[in-house]
Amino acid sequence: MIAQRPFGSTGHLSSRVIFGAAALGRMRQDKADLLLPLLLEHGVNHLDTAASYGDSELRLAPWLKEHRASFFLATKTGERNGDAARAELERSLVRLGVEQVDLIQLHNLVEPDEWDVAHGDGGVVEAMVRARNEGLVRFIGVTGHGLRIAGMHQRSIERFAFDSVLLPFSYVLMQEDGYRRDVEQLLETCTERGIAVQTIKAIARRRWAPDDPTPHHSWYEPMRDEDAIARCVRWVLSDERVFLNTTSDASMLPLVLSAANVGGDRPNDEAMSADVLSHGMRPIFDGAALERI
Repeated sequence: MIAQRPFGSTGHLSSRVIFGAAALGRMRQDKADLLLPLLLEHGVNHLDTAASYGDSELRLAPWLKEHRASFFLATKTGERNGDAARAELERSLVRLGVEQVDLIQLHNLVEPDEWDVAHGDGGVVEAMVRARNEGLVRFIGVTGHGLRIAGMHQRSIERFAFDSVLLPFSYVLMQEDGYRRDVEQLLETCTERGIAVQTIKAIARRRWAPDDPTPHHSWYEPMRDEDAIARCVRWVLSDERVFLNTTSDASMLPLVLSAANVGGDRPNDEAMSADVLSHGMRPIFDGAALERI
């Protein structure tokens, strides 16, 4: 079974691997019903979805009717205005078929102008605090993508006592000097303050080539080689400060869960560098033109 660790200061022992329910966004219900039992088999007890993940919340709803008590449930709002965010949260509760989520997250809060709205009077932060006081949510987090996000998360947690952050974290991305420095500073602060750190893009290979005929189940191309996937997963999970969120490509879920179950030491730089070369791995963010989700 996949190991568990305290999810920040929430009091919940979350599996080190968190199910990224974006994988359900375009999936039929019967397919989702076949996929979700894998989570119980491997000891995954934390679900991460979002209002913007297609039909993901709807696909989780039947499962939650039976298993709600077994899972820490997180969703996200992409709205910056408080009233709009409250409406989106209420819609998510209906779609999920629950009266409360454990964690509501401000989705991809990286642009300075949006950050100002979110934290200002009438913004989403203020609205989610009210929702927490009313019992609709238990905790509040913030997420983001790209090479600017670690620095922006640092700014966010200085402004408000977020319970969790989420950001990209992989061997390839951490070779970027500026990003690595920002991530290390953020990890240090989060450890000191008991803020949970979720990571994404662990098994990202590169952006899709324009002429690649392979079916696209995520916006980036994931690794396919089983041994390389295992090394990518072990590289992330060897850092006890972080959790690993699974990819939006559901076909990769069994390999990621199996690798996390087996565990093992962090692969050395030689092994990871060999994977980068042999599999043509490249950063999917660059701090500029490639800053899309």
